[in-house]
Amino acid sequence: MKILHAMIRVKNAQESIKFYSELLGLKKTHEIKLEDCVLHFLKDDSADFEIELTENFDTPENGYQNGNAFGHFAFETDNMDEFDKKFKAFGGEYLYEPFVMEEANSKIAFIKDPDGNEIEIIENL
Repeated sequence: MKILHAMIRVKNAQESIKFYSELLGLKKTHEIKLEDCVLHFLKDDSADFEIELTENFDTPENGYQNGNAFGHFAFETDNMDEFDKKFKAFGGEYLYEPFVMEEANSKIAFIKDPDGNEIEIIENL
């Protein structure tokens, strides 16, 4: 067994694709058009794991609500200071500003995607 992808529903596919590709560096690999939705698949260059952004044609007006079970996605950056500059230029606001987590020997920050999903950014020190 190996993990293939995680699916999240998005209110605005183009906005989410821009966020995941321009800010986080994922590349759209393909899409699948179904009767009631379009599935957009994105991944980085180093793994087979993908994020599937599901664009339902009958999306609730206010988007989707996450339960309290899902925590966050985690992405690694080589340089938090460079990510910080890019994130601020992108117009982003931190959920938690970058800080050093000595127990994990890393610098971390938390942001949210356009649909409110939490994302942890990690720089290994």
